[in-house]
Amino acid sequence: MTPPGARVVVTGLGALSPLGPDVPRLADALRAGRPAIAATGPGEPVPYRAALPDTAVAEALTAAALPPAATRRTSRPVRAALAVAGQAWRAAGLHQRAPDPRRISVVVAGNNLNGAQSAAAAARLAKDPMLVPPRLALQYQDTDQVATLSEAFGIRGEGLTVGGASASGNLALIHGARLVSWGVADVCLVVGALAEPAPAELRSYLNLGAMVPTAGSGPGGPFDRSHRGFVHGPAAAALVLESAESAAHRGAAARAELAGWAAGLDANSQPDPTVDGEAEVMARALADAGISAAEVDLIGAHGTGSPLGDRVEADAIARVFGAAGPWVNTVKGLAGHALTAAGTLSAVAVVLQLRGGFVHPTPWVRDPIDGAPRLVGDTAVTTPLRWALSNAFGFGGFNSSLVWRAAP
Repeated sequence: MTPPGARVVVTGLGALSPLGPDVPRLADALRAGRPAIAATGPGEPVPYRAALPDTAVAEALTAAALPPAATRRTSRPVRAALAVAGQAWRAAGLHQRAPDPRRISVVVAGNNLNGAQSAAAAARLAKDPMLVPPRLALQYQDTDQVATLSEAFGIRGEGLTVGGASASGNLALIHGARLVSWGVADVCLVVGALAEPAPAELRSYLNLGAMVPTAGSGPGGPFDRSHRGFVHGPAAAALVLESAESAAHRGAAARAELAGWAAGLDANSQPDPTVDGEAEVMARALADAGISAAEVDLIGAHGTGSPLGDRVEADAIARVFGAAGPWVNTVKGLAGHALTAAGTLSAVAVVLQLRGGFVHPTPWVRDPIDGAPRLVGDTAVTTPLRWALSNAFGFGGFNSSLVWRAAP
């Protein structure tokens, strides 16, 4: 049994994104700096998108090697969650040797995950109430993800969803790490669920000015003067968090350590971020890990491509790390914004870079904003990495930062 105060390590990773249906292909795309963002066609609700076809979901499920019964009668977001969870579960060796199921927890990152499904059900209701599927009463709730994952993997410990807008992924990882470090669980499966907004929800992002509004010379790049907002990129990702003692007992290799974390609110219900809030969580996360800003080699920025968001994050990074800070990149420049799964996809990307000793490019950056952080160009930088941060910030003043240490 895990004692309180245990070190938290990552023993498994899973990913499904526009960059690929599994972790190896995600790593290849990151290293190559190969973006998946493209203009959409006529009649689409948004001008740019990073697409996630159904074939990719099917491939991801194949990589997860789950029994067919596990995916029966499930929605696309739940199939995606099963896919990345199965990949991470197998990568951690839990399919061969696992702790007592009561010592395994599951935390799903995300809220309002079934917008598209609910919109489709509303259309059926308007046509004929009898066309509304009975299982919608279960499936429209975000907790359906937790329940289905617990059934598929036999998990009997704590389970819950964590919602914090675009910070949901980081907040779920923080909650999972606390369960492990406090000794409540030996293993926690953290899943950043695929969010599929309804067309009206996507349109509201456009009307708010948060998304790239029109087609043109390109979507623009995070921290570049061309930035005009975010591009949606549906994705799901999973990490198996485990106490170092449990991993050693099972003979599972640690891929990285989640060494520190911090989260906080801005006391602000609006979508505008603050330098104070973002700088504070980065500084507190460093203190929690017991390291200085000078020791950090990489920051996986939130970096959505929003002019205000980029400006605030750049200023917050400069406040904590100084003018000549660590390398900074953002997976959103390649894969788009995964919304509530963004933090988990960024975490997987950071762990892959720590393990691979590289910093992936952030495309579309040609004319960085004043005071931009130390960005990578079009070619990956090969360099040893020991410490990294990953940031996630959400509408409504949700701020979070995680500190990662490379495994020996």
